[in-house]
Amino acid sequence: MAKIRIKQVKSGIDRPERQKRTLIALGITKMNVPVEHEATPQIQGMVNKVRHLLSVEEI
Repeated sequence: MAKIRIKQVKSGIDRPERQKRTLIALGITKMNVPVEHEATPQIQGMVNKVRHLLSVEEI
């Protein structure tokens, strides 16, 4: 299965609580720190919900 590297590039401050929890569920704790995940449909769905805050690249 393909992997993706996710990095937060915009702040989660002043965002809805649901988006903040989605970032936490993805394992993102700090800005500009990359996290790798398998590209499952569940992960892709979470990424799409907060795509405006993230930088995503396929590995």
